[in-house]
Amino acid sequence: MSWGTELWDQFDNLEKHTQWGIDTLEKCIKFVKERTEIELSYAKQLRNLSKKYQPKKNSKEEEEYKYTSCKAFISTLNEMNDYAGQHEVISENMASQIIVDLARYVQELKQERKSNFHDGRKAQQHIETCWKQLESSKRRFERDCKEADRAQQYFEKMDADINVTKADVEKARQQAQIRHQMAEDSKADYSSILQKFNHEQHEYYHTHIPNIFQKIQEMEERRIVRIGESMKTYAEVDRQVIPIIGKCLDGIVKAAESIDQKNDSQLVIEAYKSGFEPPGDIEFEDYTQPMKRTVSDNSLSNSRGEGKPDLKFGGKSKGKLWPFIKKNKPPPPPPASASPSAVPNGPQSPKQQKEPLSHRFNEFMTSKPKIHCFRSLKRGGATPEDFSNLPPEQRRKKLQQKVDELSKEIQKEMDQRDAITKMKDVYLKNPQMGDPASLDHKLAEVSQNIEKLRLETQKFEAWLAEVEGRLPARSEQARRQSGLYDSQNPPTVNNCAQDRESPDGSYTEEQSQESEVKVLATDFDDEFDDEEPLPAIGTCKALYTFEGQNEGTISVVEGETLYVIEEDKGDGWTRIRRNEDEEGYVPTSYVEVCLDKNAKDS
Repeated sequence: MSWGTELWDQFDNLEKHTQWGIDTLEKCIKFVKERTEIELSYAKQLRNLSKKYQPKKNSKEEEEYKYTSCKAFISTLNEMNDYAGQHEVISENMASQIIVDLARYVQELKQERKSNFHDGRKAQQHIETCWKQLESSKRRFERDCKEADRAQQYFEKMDADINVTKADVEKARQQAQIRHQMAEDSKADYSSILQKFNHEQHEYYHTHIPNIFQKIQEMEERRIVRIGESMKTYAEVDRQVIPIIGKCLDGIVKAAESIDQKNDSQLVIEAYKSGFEPPGDIEFEDYTQPMKRTVSDNSLSNSRGEGKPDLKFGGKSKGKLWPFIKKNKPPPPPPASASPSAVPNGPQSPKQQKEPLSHRFNEFMTSKPKIHCFRSLKRGGATPEDFSNLPPEQRRKKLQQKVDELSKEIQKEMDQRDAITKMKDVYLKNPQMGDPASLDHKLAEVSQNIEKLRLETQKFEAWLAEVEGRLPARSEQARRQSGLYDSQNPPTVNNCAQDRESPDGSYTEEQSQESEVKVLATDFDDEFDDEEPLPAIGTCKALYTFEGQNEGTISVVEGETLYVIEEDKGDGWTRIRRNEDEEGYVPTSYVEVCLDKNAKDS
């Protein structure tokens, strides 16, 4: 099968077909180029999408991404970023392996096609020239033959006419001979040109054209093969990134499987836990008391009822406490729970107007817990350095975070100091490299910074220890001591109680009211002094020595064995007893507790 033999007379059609083949190749190049543009655009859109949903630095969103579900979402965004990168790789590989090669091949193909068809046209023009020569010699031979025939007829006519002179007959005979000779010459020339043309025509149709068409055929077949190779490359470029894309998708699946709903729930607790205890039961307020005072004949009871109308506790029950008085455990320093007069829903001082019970209950059910020094925040004051405006648990987290940050800064400064020291040693050994004395100022500055940071760290660590000791607990003794501490520290109450501040935040309560609060708190402490001691529920062994310097704590010595009367309620403190007169709280991590199973079950 050869175009030279089968398509010897289809020169023009082959020229059109090969041009169509080149156009098809350019169409493939254009297709791949548009595909690369789509891949780049898709990759860019994916990257922009991933960047759009990335958490912004130093923003609230960044804090929210501590949850496992949010971390998985971030991992998905990162994997999508890598996924977009693979589409960029597809675009680059297609551009370099297909578009560039095909564009160069198209130029070579055009040059080869032009050369082949130029040779074909040249051979065609040559055979056309030979054909014209043949036609010209043929017409001349025909013309000469006709002229010779007419000259012969004229000679015969003159020779037969008796009236014509002999000279005229001779002249006619010579003319006929000349014409016959010219006809013979034309015949010989025509025969020679005909043979030459036949030879050229044979060469044209059996040698030149087949060779040219064979080259064109090979050129066209190479073009077809090249298109097939480009299609394979097109597929392979996609196939090469499939494993990496698969890894990206596997990463998304792995991130999804890493989501831990329990851990996220615990993080919510850590983020929003205030550290306060729920308020106690609201006591019954007996509004018939004024009626009883009216009909009573006892003047002493009347005077006492008029002095303290709001402090009605419905009997001296050991299990009952003043509403919202929290018995906090007494780790150092004492708990920062509010005193009775500072509690919004608790009994009011004598000068405070009593609110209806339903209003106070609704206020308690619908309002958020009032945190320490919240009014200063409402007035737009700056956040205290010790974060005292936050609930205990949140304050502890902030202080711990601050301590960690300061520790990192100290480590950074220490590394810088070590580097300067090493550089100074190098200068001492090699004075030509620099003056050691030039580093003294920098070294002193770094040491001063370290000392400042250490002092700052000690300050925040002290606040942290204070907060860790002030987290509320559920024990009876801690609640009593909390009330006593609050009664002995009225400034704390002043900052938080709403009814003891003027609109501008200044203190307006009389000193007599503070004394009255102290007396009231002391009276309530005395009310529970006759409680029976709690039974022991197990024993414990002190792992470390603990100095109980704060009220409510007890000192223990390493190796000492004591009785456990109240286990850790989740706040890190255990209540123990040495004898009937000595009991208090120690950190749970300082003792090894062995509970009596029967006592615990009961």
